[in-house]
Amino acid sequence: MTTTSRPLDGVRIVDLSNMLMAPYTTQILGDMGADVIKVEAPPGGDPVRGIGPLRSPGMGAIFLNTNRSKRSIVLDLRAPGGHEAMMRLLKTADVLVYNRRPAVMERLGLSYETVREANPGLIYAGLFGYGQDGPYGHKPAFDDLIQGVVAIPSMMRHPGDAELRYVPTAIVDRGVALWAVGQITAALFHRSRTGQGQRIDMPMFEMMASFVLSDHMQGLTFEPPQGPVGYARLLSPERRPFRTSDGHICVVIYTDTHWRSFFEGLGRREVVDTDPRFQSMTTRTRNIETIYRDLGEILRGRTTAEWLRFFEETDIPAMPVHTLESLLDDPHLKAVGFFSTNSHPSEGQLREMAFPSTWSETQPSSTRHAPLLGQHSSEILRELGYAEAEVARMIADRTTLIA
Repeated sequence: MTTTSRPLDGVRIVDLSNMLMAPYTTQILGDMGADVIKVEAPPGGDPVRGIGPLRSPGMGAIFLNTNRSKRSIVLDLRAPGGHEAMMRLLKTADVLVYNRRPAVMERLGLSYETVREANPGLIYAGLFGYGQDGPYGHKPAFDDLIQGVVAIPSMMRHPGDAELRYVPTAIVDRGVALWAVGQITAALFHRSRTGQGQRIDMPMFEMMASFVLSDHMQGLTFEPPQGPVGYARLLSPERRPFRTSDGHICVVIYTDTHWRSFFEGLGRREVVDTDPRFQSMTTRTRNIETIYRDLGEILRGRTTAEWLRFFEETDIPAMPVHTLESLLDDPHLKAVGFFSTNSHPSEGQLREMAFPSTWSETQPSSTRHAPLLGQHSSEILRELGYAEAEVARMIADRTTLIA
């Protein structure tokens, strides 16, 4: 683990979250230098700890990839001693990140009003399913549910398909997490100028509705409507990796220049001048089904390697299609040092992904290995002023656990 300065050095974040979305948020903030203290519930902590494969109980692969750069303390928040320790911890914090529903936070004695009274400068950042003023406000939420309610599975069904499908990655959890990082850092910037803490509600449904509809509102952007909903190019069943003579290729022939270069490279320059479908972006979008179908027939005529050379020479964006396995061997990722192998104190050798941006002065990077459950309970309690005898008593009555 490196020790250079980072952009959020000196910021303390209390991470009262589990699963993927909020833990991914706080991992990024931890990589940026924040002291992230993950508060976990006894007896097992974050349920994601149990998702395999794993070498040790409670240290599954997804947990390891979503909880580095953190310390772990176990607190039973329903016990008076655990709640008191949490409040003492929050008094030292700059940010609280949580993913319980607000009603649950209130039942835990951790409502915004209660916490603000203890620490007026705190950024109280909640990631949960739905805005609290609507009829869904009380509902629980998971990635699959939000994908469905923002229409992602229905958009993925092509004519003739009998079944709907989810995107096979946690696109909602990861996408909302990235959004949350920006909002939390903006709130910290605001506080640095004004001294003012605040509550930020970040509902998954509303965020992903904005995410999806930014592309697909289309004609319904206007009143009265100027056409149907849905961006035709993205919804076309022909928009997919194209078959070549020996595999597949991803290519985006998008602009006027791209299409002209494509047909010139094929020795068919006249197409863009004589075929009315290629007159403009508007006409291409209107005819995208037949254009992509014809393109698919052309691309079947050469190998993937031949097409990649062709598109490189004509300056048209194209890439190969990886599998998950081949992605790990991608030559570009190797060249930029995206993967490294590090030794975890309990889990042995692990492949780790780098922070995926480059900073000239304060490069973010992993600051700590993903923690064992309760690995830092005693350490953090002592930082909060608990005497050794008090820590021992909390361990004995299961208010806290240690690794």
